[in-house]
Amino acid sequence: MNATNADWIAADWGTSNLRVWAMRDDEAIDMRNSDKGMNALASPEEFAAEIARITEGWPALPVVACGMVGARQGWVEVPYRTAPCPAIPELVAVPGDPGGRPVLIAGGVKQSHPPDVMRGEETQIAGILAARPDFDGVICLPGTHTKWVRISAGEICHFQTVMTGEVFSLLSRQSVLRHSMTEGSSDPRIAAFSDAVSEALSRPHQAWANLFRLRAADLVGHSAPGSAEGSLSGMLIGLDLGAARPYWLGEQVLIIGAPRLSALYASALEQQGSAPIIGDTDTATRAGLHAAWRQYRTRS
Repeated sequence: MNATNADWIAADWGTSNLRVWAMRDDEAIDMRNSDKGMNALASPEEFAAEIARITEGWPALPVVACGMVGARQGWVEVPYRTAPCPAIPELVAVPGDPGGRPVLIAGGVKQSHPPDVMRGEETQIAGILAARPDFDGVICLPGTHTKWVRISAGEICHFQTVMTGEVFSLLSRQSVLRHSMTEGSSDPRIAAFSDAVSEALSRPHQAWANLFRLRAADLVGHSAPGSAEGSLSGMLIGLDLGAARPYWLGEQVLIIGAPRLSALYASALEQQGSAPIIGDTDTATRAGLHAAWRQYRTRS
């Protein structure tokens, strides 16, 4: 089966990348990638041109998109809904049916007290609930800005964002610590990672001092090769877990994220006696977009 058999197109359009799937009902039959995320496009015309380019050769089918494409700096700003709210996102049409077909963008979710927002994660959550409608617990979505989301009765009840991934990127690439980093050496199986998780959870007030010690230990020869990145990952994820303790403690936790990062979070949670389940990001995204598309057609 090829894209000529598709009946709609799913799109995950983030800050840095775009992924599209030619879909037949809930089945992906073709996929394409692009590095033209929101940050690479400056106008509605450029967004329209990119969706036309990446789907060239496919039928002119309806496009259902989620992610930062619906942000203020995206193609069309789609309003946030206020939590608590159903997980399936509302879709807003891009004016003018660019390319001769409807383009629909999923809205995000906001929280007033304390203030917080998500855009894209709500679609993944909807996909999880499409497969597990009775899920009652917490969904952790690790990434640049990790989300901890309390789910009950099919709704997003409340959530918390922690900038763990962005802080890791800044420290490992732009601070003095970059000289001690070994790309790809964060491994949940190494002692440096698990020790740093434990230290951050038990003595978070020492985190700022421990950061420079990563560099100092490398300079004076007191660190094993490649251990600094594992220690930095463990420290930041440990601080993340400490801040999110009310979310995961005693709760069923499901993790949806990049495989390597999900494994790090799962390992850190397992150290604390939790038994998280890891799900597949792409499957959740497509299922959430399918649920939103089906709801939109039912209401139209």
